[in-house]
Amino acid sequence: MISHGKELKVFCGNSNPELAEDICAQLFLQMGKATVTQFADGECSISVYEPVRGNDVFIIQSTCNRVNDNLMELLIMIDAMRRASAGRITAVIPYFGYARQDRKAKSRDPISAKLVANLITAAGADRVLTMDLHAAQIQGFFDIPVDNLQGAYIFSKYYAKFFGKGNENVMVVSPDVGSTARARAFAMKLGVNLAIVDKRRERANQSEVKNIIGNVEGKTCILLDDIVDTAGSLCGAANAIVEIGGAKEVYACATHGVLSGPAIERINESCIKELRLLDTIPYKPAEPCDKIKYMSTAPIFAEAIRRVYEEVSLGSMFDN
Repeated sequence: MISHGKELKVFCGNSNPELAEDICAQLFLQMGKATVTQFADGECSISVYEPVRGNDVFIIQSTCNRVNDNLMELLIMIDAMRRASAGRITAVIPYFGYARQDRKAKSRDPISAKLVANLITAAGADRVLTMDLHAAQIQGFFDIPVDNLQGAYIFSKYYAKFFGKGNENVMVVSPDVGSTARARAFAMKLGVNLAIVDKRRERANQSEVKNIIGNVEGKTCILLDDIVDTAGSLCGAANAIVEIGGAKEVYACATHGVLSGPAIERINESCIKELRLLDTIPYKPAEPCDKIKYMSTAPIFAEAIRRVYEEVSLGSMFDN
């Protein structure tokens, strides 16, 4: 316990129990006793089997596939903890679903990210801890504190060891203009140059590469993205920097592997040599893909939970 006397307790829903168990192992804690089941008609049923009054409660739940079910589990678990008089409730959402609908792209579009933020706040969460929001401004949709952890920090440590820092034969490539800031920070950590793929998105999950900004000829390229959904954009960018730009080889990394629809087939057929993903979403493919390698986020989430609990700054986690 720390000075304010609240006990730290961690609970999880059904979206990613393996990650939750790994986080608890890093914290040397037992998972909180609770069950998340369904009534016969599909309604979510939550039962908490230990007291949480006055405790610092962390609920780990990604809003990944099945998105709506997992979101409802999170909301009802938050409500259950609030009604049980938990001292503080932090929603730990490794993958924040609906984040891609963060603005009105055309007339009569919803802003679903704002709606989900309202639901989480209304349910009773006091804080949100997540990783690589699709758009950083989503933090402003909440009326409670939001800590947005950096998945690129994990990748930068890996690639700095794999290729060496400041390698002139390596370039970081942003798969689109919207990811440029994230890719630039990643490139600075590796001490390499940056290129940008200029693409046009005609409709959801469909895009066309128009140009490559930067000279990638003969280079080993690392594509950095936040989400791989159907993998069309990622694979299209990878193929373009080889066929148009003349890159030597392509590695790719992304924080969230949604991997829906034809994603695995596209990755297998692409020129991507290796795709590194984080375990914010569990890997349950219909067919295996040898190119995909996973890296654990448990240490970084465990450290963030510890710092929130001890009321220590999270910003210094990414200083070096």
